[in-house]
Amino acid sequence: QVHLVESGGGSAQAGGSLRLSCAASGRSFSNYAMGWFRQAPGKEREFVAAISWSSGGTVFADSVKGRFTISRDSAKNTMYLQMNSLKPDDTAVYYCAAKWGSTPSSSMGRYDDWGQGTQVTVSS
Repeated sequence: QVHLVESGGGSAQAGGSLRLSCAASGRSFSNYAMGWFRQAPGKEREFVAAISWSSGGTVFADSVKGRFTISRDSAKNTMYLQMNSLKPDDTAVYYCAAKWGSTPSSSMGRYDDWGQGTQVTVSS
């Protein structure tokens, strides 16, 4: 069974940076893609970024392109989300998720396993 644990959330000023980590365990992820989603208070959960575990191919939401990068360390079974030039609108609970199949996807319904989330708060 896939187990995902996020860490690295916290508070930052607008324009600052944070790096989130997602430690994955439970199986080999060579045939998986993993993604980051976020949910702000009163809003629906939305896609942020995704990565193919095998190829490293990535997909980003338009709202974070050029500011966020996604990467993975296969040796550590850990995925990262580097968030730069943070904005107050980035405030949300950030979730990592895993899907069978190596093609990264922005579709939340394609992801089978989810972490518990980590809070990111950006102040102006």
